[in-house]
Amino acid sequence: MTRHLYNHQEPKAALFMKQVDLKIIILGSLGVGKTSLLHQYVHSKFYEDYRTTLGASVLSKIITVDNSAVKLQIWDTGGQERFRSVVSTFYKGSDGCVLAFDVTDRESFEALEGWRQDILDKTSSRDPGFPFVVLGNKIDLNDRQVSSSDASSWCEDRNLPYLEVSARGNINVDQAFHTVARHALIQCKEGAVSYMTDSIKLKPEKEGKKKKKKKCCS
Repeated sequence: MTRHLYNHQEPKAALFMKQVDLKIIILGSLGVGKTSLLHQYVHSKFYEDYRTTLGASVLSKIITVDNSAVKLQIWDTGGQERFRSVVSTFYKGSDGCVLAFDVTDRESFEALEGWRQDILDKTSSRDPGFPFVVLGNKIDLNDRQVSSSDASSWCEDRNLPYLEVSARGNINVDQAFHTVARHALIQCKEGAVSYMTDSIKLKPEKEGKKKKKKKCCS
């Protein structure tokens, strides 16, 4: 099982704001380009050949989202079916999820629902509002098997944002991660407000200590 942690240089503006830490996990079938997307986003580089991710590899990057400094800890997971049970152990504590498929591989698209249900079933994130973004990768290639309309329709049925991307061409990669980060940040802030609201309770007056009303006439 491989796990690496790298820190990307943070923007100077982010140093002066209170930082929010968010865990984002990338899920999808083997070979859809999860590692390529992550390295393009964090390092602005595309590597032609990658070793298959076994378990999880972790990269981090600090960005600014809606005037908040956000540290994204992004977990790149292995897509092989035999590692599914291992990968699911990394779901805990996730604030958002990137679901990736290869537009030239129909099977990877059809596997999305399985990945989506897997993270919802194996975490406490059963809320339908759990932040997802769906990415159709490798749009720079010609032998496309999944149309934009098919992918968009699937996402609309589940109320999930969809972007078509290319790790090789660096098309929409920044926007994709920014989208899931923004949704996760909103969810995180709403959860914090809800927690604070639930924590404030007015203590009822005990029966024995209730003040007796004075009669106006006696």
